[in-house]
Amino acid sequence: MNPKHVAYSVLDLALVSEGQTLKATFNNALKLAQEAESFGYKRFWLAEHHNAENIGSSATSVLIGYVAQGTKTINVGSGGIMLPNHSPLIIAEQFGTLGTLYPNRIDLGLGRAPGTDKETAEAIRTDFMQAAHSFPNEVNKIQTYFSAANDEAKVRATVAEGVHVPLYILGSSTDSAHLAAKKGLPYAFASHFATAHLWDAMAIYRKEFQPSKTQDQPYMMAGVNIIIADTDEEAERLATSLIRMIVGIFTGRRARVQPPTDMTNDLRDIMRNPQVHQMLKYSFIGSKATVKTQVKEFLDQTNADELIAVTHLYDIEARIHSYKLFAEIMNELQ
Repeated sequence: MNPKHVAYSVLDLALVSEGQTLKATFNNALKLAQEAESFGYKRFWLAEHHNAENIGSSATSVLIGYVAQGTKTINVGSGGIMLPNHSPLIIAEQFGTLGTLYPNRIDLGLGRAPGTDKETAEAIRTDFMQAAHSFPNEVNKIQTYFSAANDEAKVRATVAEGVHVPLYILGSSTDSAHLAAKKGLPYAFASHFATAHLWDAMAIYRKEFQPSKTQDQPYMMAGVNIIIADTDEEAERLATSLIRMIVGIFTGRRARVQPPTDMTNDLRDIMRNPQVHQMLKYSFIGSKATVKTQVKEFLDQTNADELIAVTHLYDIEARIHSYKLFAEIMNELQ
């Protein structure tokens, strides 16, 4: 049994499945958030990505508003907004507006990666690399715009001043750990795909953490891939859609999410590929009993304050069922 309460949350990319319209995709994102709310999930985050046919969450703040409007209690936010793509002033205005419309329910997770390929990043913002190097200062600007004390500045985000929208630093390397610790902010690590630096990043964040006005103790969130079905065999079958997504990432052919198939020897060989195996290291796939053992081990090792689950499946009902079983696991472990 885990000695502390560990929150559990959803990271969603508004996945576009083969044969599905974008409208259906957005409706499914809302449906998943509503079900997650009923299962006791703490937050529902949407990730910013661009130029990916299988991901619908590119206009992240717009989709956050849609999900927040259709839910009642669950926190809704960004996991994350890729800040170098944007003006900090505009992001403060967008999230200040969201925070006013949906009080105490909006989260602003901030990352420094582009969430896309090099050419698209340059199309979004020609000075992207300069903005990425200035990420700590850009975060400072966000904090300033949300501060009520900014009311006499020449440049203001008037709709954000004094609005409660907590900030989170997202990361997949140790750089972000130093920043989150220095600023005394919660830290969400993308261990659902960037597994190599998890342990170093956690150690740095906890060792260097400096209490802030908003956070007196370190708060560590870890991403995990979760695919749970009624049997190990069914979960393995559902996971074939994820494997094909990973192949698309490595080959540059990001097609819409494909229907699951029987697991083949070729797909098992792909899973054993060193790069794929490393990327999916924290992927817990199986029946409820199987995944419960894996999740307990991960919590015991990391002592994470919150797990944020990523479930890349073709069918929305299978995704909902997996998230339901994961919520049951988390409640049983504490």
